[in-house]
Amino acid sequence: MSPALVLPLALALAAPALAAQDVDKVNGSITVEAGQEAGDLSTVNGSIKIGAGARTGKAETVNGSISVAENVTAGGLETVNGSIRVSGKGKLSSGLETVNGGIFVDRGGDVRGDIETVNGAIGLVDTDLSGGITTVNGDVTVGVDSHVKGGIHYTKPSQSWFSFNQRDPKVIIGPNAVVDGPLVFERKVELYVHSSAKTGPITGASAVRFDGATPPGQ
Repeated sequence: MSPALVLPLALALAAPALAAQDVDKVNGSITVEAGQEAGDLSTVNGSIKIGAGARTGKAETVNGSISVAENVTAGGLETVNGSIRVSGKGKLSSGLETVNGGIFVDRGGDVRGDIETVNGAIGLVDTDLSGGITTVNGDVTVGVDSHVKGGIHYTKPSQSWFSFNQRDPKVIIGPNAVVDGPLVFERKVELYVHSSAKTGPITGASAVRFDGATPPGQ
């Protein structure tokens, strides 16, 4: 190799890779295209969409939903008024949180944190959750082959939260699902546990066992 090329090549190899750029808005949606990289994503009034195979930092919005396509690697996802949906094989290095919005993680999901909501439903299918699930009024389905390592906790609703949901929440632990740690219910729920599922100790509710694909009456 020519000596004139040695120094530029050495400098290029030693230079650190450029950090992925953050995206910060107040009004407007954010889209990360398939296969792209980005830093943290933040908006106030707008949705966030992350395309298939993309890599990002955490994503946060106030009034908007967060949609994650297949095979995405991202940080935590958080919204106040909006849903969170993670498609297959999503890998999230932190937890998921909403106030008024559902959370769904599809097959192959790997969430390294907790899932928290106040009024939204939570659904997992073949998903590993390293933390636990905390909610007040939302239904919870720990679906087929899912593993929740941190237990489930329903906190007692204050009087102001009762208006959001007049019926008792339904909690379903599906076929071959595992919930390590305690299941603690500070309010009345309907709890259904599949005969093939495994759970930690249950406090505040009585489990109804079922054998089919869905609980009785579903």
